[in-house]
Amino acid sequence: MPVISLLLLLVALLSSCAAVPVTSPEASLQSPPTYDGRSRALYLYSRARLAGLEGDYPTALNILRDAVELDPSSAFLNSAIAEIKLKIGQTDEALEYILKAIQLDPDYRPPYLMAGSIMAAGGKDLEAAEYLRKAIALDPAKEDAYLQLVISLNRLFEYGESVSTLKSLVKANSDSVLGYYYLGKTYGQMKLYRDAAGYFAKTLELRPDFEQAAIDMAAAYEAMGDYTKAIETYKGLVGGDDDATVVQQRLIQLLIQQRRFTEALKYLNQAVESGYGGQETMRKIGLIHMELDHFDEAIKVFSAILEKDPAAHQIRLYLAIAYEEKGDLTSAYKEFLKIPTDSSSYIDAIGHRAFILKEQGKSEQALAVLKAAIADNPDQLELYLNLSSLYEALDRPNDGLALLFTAEKQFESDPRLQFRIGVLYDKLGKRSESIERMKKVISLNPNDAQALNFLGYSYAEMGIHLEEALTYLKKAVDIRPNDGFFLDSLGWVYFKMKNYDEAVRNLEKAAALVEDDSTISEHLGDVYAARKEQKKALKAYRKAFEIDPDHKELLNKIRRIKGEPAER
Repeated sequence: MPVISLLLLLVALLSSCAAVPVTSPEASLQSPPTYDGRSRALYLYSRARLAGLEGDYPTALNILRDAVELDPSSAFLNSAIAEIKLKIGQTDEALEYILKAIQLDPDYRPPYLMAGSIMAAGGKDLEAAEYLRKAIALDPAKEDAYLQLVISLNRLFEYGESVSTLKSLVKANSDSVLGYYYLGKTYGQMKLYRDAAGYFAKTLELRPDFEQAAIDMAAAYEAMGDYTKAIETYKGLVGGDDDATVVQQRLIQLLIQQRRFTEALKYLNQAVESGYGGQETMRKIGLIHMELDHFDEAIKVFSAILEKDPAAHQIRLYLAIAYEEKGDLTSAYKEFLKIPTDSSSYIDAIGHRAFILKEQGKSEQALAVLKAAIADNPDQLELYLNLSSLYEALDRPNDGLALLFTAEKQFESDPRLQFRIGVLYDKLGKRSESIERMKKVISLNPNDAQALNFLGYSYAEMGIHLEEALTYLKKAVDIRPNDGFFLDSLGWVYFKMKNYDEAVRNLEKAAALVEDDSTISEHLGDVYAARKEQKKALKAYRKAFEIDPDHKELLNKIRRIKGEPAER
């Protein structure tokens, strides 16, 4: 809590809980003919309070000083001076009066609360905690000191005491909304997200309109990996409101991460309709259309952005790719050509230009484009990788390897280079050399999911080191849990290990994620066949054959399932 807010809270608390009668404004204007010292001091306090309410703090201070002279043993009056000092930013002087008030009356609570707040604001949480514990002991029914104490304790990582403090609070006051809320916050800081979500839910039972508690509960669900509940919670916060709030943006991001593109598109369009759709929102809309293969819609969105900002080279790159994916290679090439050499998108554009030329049957021109780009940009590894891929596509893997060996002198420690060398070795049938390169990739980057998958699948295909392969593939799936190809590899190694239950579980998930891959469907059919589930196996093989009718072995598998002789 900011210092100013904290101090305003203290002012309100002191004003409401001072155990001293306050003279009404009308009465305060009529001074009786005689007062003893204490009565006169109280009269002056009422005048100071009126001045303070009007914002005249210098007058209030002068009156309070006069009051203290009349009643120097009053902890209450010293605290009142401290309160004004805090309002005008004189923290050190305020602390002197606070400490004096504590000395005068050790059982008077407000100075402890103010001292705790000052110490906490100054980063002195140990000292703050001592004062706040005393404030709690003096009046266990008031929750303000509990909450401030927990904030300091959490900054000190004293989570055990925080939890016990808050549980004491909610035991004494079962309707303490903030008590339950801070229990959720504390458990969240402890990374005990299930407990945190439970306390946030309790908070919302007591106060359904507590938006921050709902946001924190959604974040706890995210941390637990329960993205469905997180999304539903965020949706409840957005409701029918079209405002592009932070919550709405978080919902959109989470929907995109979970590949729920159609739903994400709905909220993005709401943001645009409400007038909150800047270039970033439009960019996301365009990219989602591309993910959904709505290339004409993507082209419209990116073109509209470029009308307003022709220098948005990244957007132009997306536009060109949308044309390319649509099959309009001529328009794609024209857009790629518009990206200047000094743009951060230029290297990507060059690669696409080369492959378009290759698709148009202009292979030598494609090679020349990339070679010229390398000559102009010899420090761009991406260009070497693109050229090696082009060589591979032209069935010239040896030329690709020779190029990468040259690049290795400059980029030896880059895992992307080692991965491409491994791929080309595999293309040439040099499995052992390929495996060694993949191991080098993993040594350079232990979390390279592609290399982990490649190595694990290679072992599975070879039927060797299956336990090691399983370790690699589990890690790859942990890194990219929604990658259908990785799940296929994991399912395949389980199949090779004859663990058919795990194999079918992972391959069914892979087939659901990637519906148009012949290999995944074939693998699933192999597992069903091993489990004697012939109808399911036949269905999977037929789907694989529809996708790849040139794969003759699939036809033989279908015939075997049907009890027909296989073709030779």
